[in-house]
Amino acid sequence: MFSGIVEEYATVVAIEHEQENVHLTMKCSFVDELKIDQSVAHNGVCLTVVRIADGTYTVTAMKETLDRSNLGLLKVGDEVNVERSMMMNGRLDGHIVQGHVDQTAECISKEDAEGSWVFTFRYHFDKEMAQRGYITVDKGSVTVNGVSLTVCNPTNDTFQVCIIPYTYENTNFHNIEVGTVVNLEFDIIGKYISRYSALFK
Repeated sequence: MFSGIVEEYATVVAIEHEQENVHLTMKCSFVDELKIDQSVAHNGVCLTVVRIADGTYTVTAMKETLDRSNLGLLKVGDEVNVERSMMMNGRLDGHIVQGHVDQTAECISKEDAEGSWVFTFRYHFDKEMAQRGYITVDKGSVTVNGVSLTVCNPTNDTFQVCIIPYTYENTNFHNIEVGTVVNLEFDIIGKYISRYSALFK
């Protein structure tokens, strides 16, 4: 379980393909605090640490994860938002994030808002999935590349988020441009409400 409050961005230092799996080796400031079998969110995707060596750690992404997220697009040198699992003895500063990415979206607009930035993203709209809560709602929560954000101006297949300078500088949002593919996780509470409502129609 995560909160969507990204700790920092890690750098991809090696990528290894093994059949349909991809092993991603990363470098970040808290490598020495990690343990084998620990969960870390990468651009919002929960992955397990499988190896730690020489100041780096390695996680493995399987085909399902690669098909549903932007991890298969990563290259050596790319920056990835990382967050360790949430400790249950503190404040929940973001929202409840599972680390289970639902789908990707594409940045279709990036506007300078006099110090902050407004990003617009478009995702594939499926009516059946929308009825199950795979949607955005105004002032609701959404996770973009692992970052807990508040939705603005949603339509059936687009939404906007406003990014303050701190978030822009300390996550990989500073690398997002028009055409960039990002990971989305829709709000789990909305999914449960939609599912519950559908059962009693």
